[in-house]
Amino acid sequence: MPMRILLVEDDPEIGAAIASALDDAGMAADWVQNGTDALASIETGEFELVLLDIGLPGQDGLSVLRQVRARRNNIPVIVITARDAVEDRISGLDLGADDYLVKPFKVSELMARVRAVARRHAGAGQPLLSNGSLTIDPADRTAEHNGRPVDLTGKEYRLLHALLISPGRIYSREELESKVYTWNEEVSSNAVEVLIHSLRKKTDKAAIKNVRGLGWMVPKE
Repeated sequence: MPMRILLVEDDPEIGAAIASALDDAGMAADWVQNGTDALASIETGEFELVLLDIGLPGQDGLSVLRQVRARRNNIPVIVITARDAVEDRISGLDLGADDYLVKPFKVSELMARVRAVARRHAGAGQPLLSNGSLTIDPADRTAEHNGRPVDLTGKEYRLLHALLISPGRIYSREELESKVYTWNEEVSSNAVEVLIHSLRKKTDKAAIKNVRGLGWMVPKE
């Protein structure tokens, strides 16, 4: 599965920028803006990593982190905050944060830290996903078709990743939408078809097959 991240950030401009960057990198980001929603979202177990701001309305990020660890939940957490005092960093790390990034930061640095924390928790490299002609490397989120690199958008990557988990398996529209889109996005009725059309143009028409009335699949080869 493509990495699904919970973004907890109350600043609309910063939150939108981070969510967009994660999407471009092939990661699905669900965005909440307060500590209460953050805790409820983490409890669902849908996420592989949390980007957690400290200065949240109501209960702050450190309170959220304290409660998450008290519940023995080891989900990776990267704290993102404007608080740059050494004491604040020590508090975050002592409470169980996996990393601590001070605003303002470059998006490229955030992405690198997300990848590093994810690798540490995985404990090993992720295997390639392939059906013979199509191949995805989840470690660096790259794709190839017949050995040729394919430049994918974030949503195209997530859709292809979902299909390559089980070549030959038919995925319904609803299943693919749940893999590709986040809670906050409005999904048009033909969104999946548009992505598949784009993927076929970048690979070939036979790369993804439609099974009428059921959904789509990548063939076993």
